[in-house]
Amino acid sequence: MKRVSRGRAMRTSLQGYVRVSYARLVKSFGKPLKGDGYKTDAEWVLKAPDGTIATIYNYKDGKAYLGRKGKPVSKITDWHIGGKKKAAVAWVKKSLK
Repeated sequence: MKRVSRGRAMRTSLQGYVRVSYARLVKSFGKPLKGDGYKTDAEWVLKAPDGTIATIYNYKDGKAYLGRKGKPVSKITDWHIGGKKKAAVAWVKKSLK
């Protein structure tokens, strides 16, 4: 697994979901990038050994979108997985430590 720049995530789209703690994501993939400050609070952009690009991000449930009513990133457990193909979902789930 390799972390890559946000630019590598261009033209990716939602492929699936994973329910996992923020702490487990950090353990598996390191600290995230900051989100867009509007709809997302945290994002990982990753490249699998086979070249598959995967993104993991929260969407519209954190403080960036909901303000005080939003969850702190450390409490988010429902994450979106983006990519260019469904293989991104399988790889993310397999790579969780």
